[in-house]
Amino acid sequence: MKKIGILFGMENTYPHAFIDRVNEITKRKDIVAEMVQIGRVEQAVDTEYDVIIDRISQDVPFYRAYLKNAALCGTAVINNPFWWSADEKFFNNCLAVKLGIPVPKTMLLPSKERPTDTSETSFRNLKFPMEWNEMFSTIGFPAYMKPHDGGGWKSVYKVTGESDLWEKHEETGQQVMMLQEEIIFTDYYRCYCLDGKEVLIMPYAPENPVHLRYATEPKTTGPAHKKLMTLIKKYVLALNQALGYDFNTVEFAIRDGIPYAIDFCNPAPDADVYSVGQENFEWVVEKSARMAIAKAKSNKPGVNNCTWGTFMQSSITREDILKLRS
Repeated sequence: MKKIGILFGMENTYPHAFIDRVNEITKRKDIVAEMVQIGRVEQAVDTEYDVIIDRISQDVPFYRAYLKNAALCGTAVINNPFWWSADEKFFNNCLAVKLGIPVPKTMLLPSKERPTDTSETSFRNLKFPMEWNEMFSTIGFPAYMKPHDGGGWKSVYKVTGESDLWEKHEETGQQVMMLQEEIIFTDYYRCYCLDGKEVLIMPYAPENPVHLRYATEPKTTGPAHKKLMTLIKKYVLALNQALGYDFNTVEFAIRDGIPYAIDFCNPAPDADVYSVGQENFEWVVEKSARMAIAKAKSNKPGVNNCTWGTFMQSSITREDILKLRS
């Protein structure tokens, strides 16, 4: 009997619907789904799960360590915990530029406070003063300042000018922030991407209350809308295949007909029925259940069954592989 587990925290609707749908499809004959149960974690000892859907380890370091051990022993963890630990939003933007996908102009800012156990001499490689005028003229104001590795709209500031930026930067402590161009958009979309091939494009209104963000209609219509949907899908697939995420969302702000990727590092994206709506909820439950079942069927014991994106794959040359085998 192969086993699929889901690791989650406070959310209720998606995890239980996922478990029920997997068991409904498989009839619990050769594959069964359940909530992950952890009694102990011993180094290099595998879990009882062929697949684990991770919805919480970004907030619980103990779970992240558990999942890395599980992946090392052959569990297909969704999403890959090694890559998820390494990834962050500023890198996402850099990769998007290299892929030819439009993103807002972005600069990285040093933290307001020095990291613990560092001193002034730890930063001797920084110019003093830094090239602030050049940075600000490139980005322009108003702009947005946000953590370079954050999520969930936490610690996001709209800054109207240089003095406003420095005033708000005082509140950021040891967080490394990025300064990002404001995109005045006419339309906004949030897109699920599962298994690197399934895409659901959803009109989205980030300014609305949570329960109304998906209750909106696109302003672009006709042939222009069809062309835009094709382009957005192309960008969603390119980003997720490069990053290697099995379960992610990508957000786009549309300015002058051009989709700008705003946020695409969401490896535990909101999937609650009360926020995404019934139709979107049913789509993500169905697609994720079938993805997990397929991964359980193809799981090979004792090897790494996690997804690695093309960015990582292309970084390992044939010569590297031959050296590892020798």
